[in-house]
Amino acid sequence: MQEVMAGGHGRGGSSGGGGGVAGGGNLRPGECAPKCAGRCSNTQYKKACLTFCNKCCAKCLCVPPGTYGNKGACPCYNNWKTKEGGPKCP
Repeated sequence: MQEVMAGGHGRGGSSGGGGGVAGGGNLRPGECAPKCAGRCSNTQYKKACLTFCNKCCAKCLCVPPGTYGNKGACPCYNNWKTKEGGPKCP
């Protein structure tokens, strides 16, 4: 997995378990794709960003505003970590 940054840089990691994180947002599953398209619009790792953003949105029903950061707006999205403890959601 890549942590996606607005400048197009990433930090390596790997996918892992969800750590029991579930729900928390108010989006409908059909709203995830357009929210994630906006979230991932500034990255050079668009495919990875969209894959993980949509996975996180499906579980959390929330996508933080903007293209980077602001994860405090979606605690489930923010707290879902990889096996190594890094962020799972972009």
